[in-house]
Amino acid sequence: MIIVPLKEGENIERALKKFKRKYEKTGVVKELRRRQAFEKPSVTGRKQKLHAVYVQKLQQSED
Repeated sequence: MIIVPLKEGENIERALKKFKRKYEKTGVVKELRRRQAFEKPSVTGRKQKLHAVYVQKLQQSED
């Protein structure tokens, strides 16, 4: 459960903004979307390899 403590006289919009930030950091929506559609392990592995190659190229281009 996400708890956002409010200070005396704090604006409700600011509290909502804090709540939204905390909610995004938990990754609930991302996990829900990931679970909605099954992805084969081979496809997952392929995506991880492609991402690793992409990251490696970015690091090499920085150096």
